[in-house]
Amino acid sequence: MFLLISKQEIIERAIELGFEDIGFTTADPFTSQIEILNSRKEEYAWAFKSLNLMEGIDPKRIMPPAKSIIVLIASYFKKSFPKSLESYFGRCYLDDDRITKDGISREVKKFRIFLRDNGIDSKFPAHMPHRLAAARAGLGTFGKNCLFYSRKAVRQGSWTLPIPLIIDQEFEPDEDTSSIGCPDWCRNACIIACPTGALKSPRKLDPRKCISYLTYFGEDLTPKELREPMGLWVYGCDHCQNVCPRNKPWLVEELPLNERVVAMEEDFELSRILHMDRNYYRKTIWPHMFYMGLGDMWRWKMNVARVMGNTRDPKFVPDLIKAFNENDDLRVRCMISWALGRIGGDQAKNALKTFLKNSEGQLRQEILEALGQIL
Repeated sequence: MFLLISKQEIIERAIELGFEDIGFTTADPFTSQIEILNSRKEEYAWAFKSLNLMEGIDPKRIMPPAKSIIVLIASYFKKSFPKSLESYFGRCYLDDDRITKDGISREVKKFRIFLRDNGIDSKFPAHMPHRLAAARAGLGTFGKNCLFYSRKAVRQGSWTLPIPLIIDQEFEPDEDTSSIGCPDWCRNACIIACPTGALKSPRKLDPRKCISYLTYFGEDLTPKELREPMGLWVYGCDHCQNVCPRNKPWLVEELPLNERVVAMEEDFELSRILHMDRNYYRKTIWPHMFYMGLGDMWRWKMNVARVMGNTRDPKFVPDLIKAFNENDDLRVRCMISWALGRIGGDQAKNALKTFLKNSEGQLRQEILEALGQIL
């Protein structure tokens, strides 16, 4: 078939739209994933429920006329974020526009329109192995932390979003760079630093222990043994990226502030989230961080209470006391009790004694243990 546009013209359009890099690979199946998925069905049961991961292995099952895959590389960390947000929320979620459609999504749409106008149909699959597609397209390597490291963007760091598009035209594939690119001298910094032990070995992750997973998919009251290790993360986690030597060159870069995120700073203040109602969550929080539905507000409040406790800052005690009285969710109340015990002080102790009078069962046990911490 005669092509209306060349590979070079596609590359130039991608860079013109602001993408950091672009690569091409075949539409062959990602056969290496079959054994991996079959061996990890228990660990990734949550993903199998919502995504047809096996279908995602074969691009032709997603788009029968598939001939090639174009992978775009975008960076979500071109600009810096306010420390008040960066300390509590994973960076990739702070400027996530998958709902608002006013950032990277808009540029992807423009690129797909460009392809369509030149006779190329495309599909953007959510369940295809994005990082593996990027490596197969020669755009970078993997880290031991399971993340993808760009060959060009953010000084070859991992602050990137690989965006694969299956297309119905064939282009010459780029050279596969699928490998672990970590330097020999790095002694597994990410694995050693993972607070919850989610990283078991190079490129082996148990998502059920991952802080990011626990913050938005944890099924019940956070287990006591994980509350301190989860630290100050309300939603997401960047710990394994922050300690990675491959990311240091970008982390020391002086970057301009991301004004879109600065505008969110006041809305995402911890006390506001702890006391938010359904309307505030639906209009203000959910459009940016949407993995938890309206029925999961308890998880947000439980996470914030845990974080407040881990700050050990007495300024949060009045907020925690108020939240205990305005919430009837057992999980939220249990975590508030734990947080008050962790912060300590007379105000926290007196509040816990008051809460104890009308408590029973699991909540009573949490309050008693919190008082034990203070005493």
